[in-house]
Amino acid sequence: MTDSDTDSGNVIGATIEVATTVDDELVAAFESLIPQLSSSSPPPSRELLADLVDGADTVVFLARLDGAIVGSLTLAFYRIPTGIKAWIEDVVVDNAARGHGVGRMLNEAALDVARQRGAKNVSLTSRPSRESANRLYQRIGFQRRETNLYRFDL
Repeated sequence: MTDSDTDSGNVIGATIEVATTVDDELVAAFESLIPQLSSSSPPPSRELLADLVDGADTVVFLARLDGAIVGSLTLAFYRIPTGIKAWIEDVVVDNAARGHGVGRMLNEAALDVARQRGAKNVSLTSRPSRESANRLYQRIGFQRRETNLYRFDL
């Protein structure tokens, strides 16, 4: 995403859909997209993609432009004693499609599904170096939280 992401957020010809099947096109799309997101994580295998697509607690969103997959977002749900929460992970838009509202469309679709499923909130993290993505999240309505985020690597 770049500074030219617009508040209107719609790209002519861009569509958002939920992945329902794992085929060669989806595997190839993730093989192209994941390296643009992370240099330390390999693309998911066909089996892992199937687990995500078929999982009751995950929704994989795809952005298409001119029929080609140009972005993805994974929405994960989890239940805790105080309700249902959701988490947005691995948002990635192909370099060639950035700056045209595709990321906004993916996020808005995820927020709509989270509302429909009764989530009380949706969280995400974004590295500070991803300045344009952070601006986009704030424009959509995400609020930065003052918290200590801890992680234990296994």
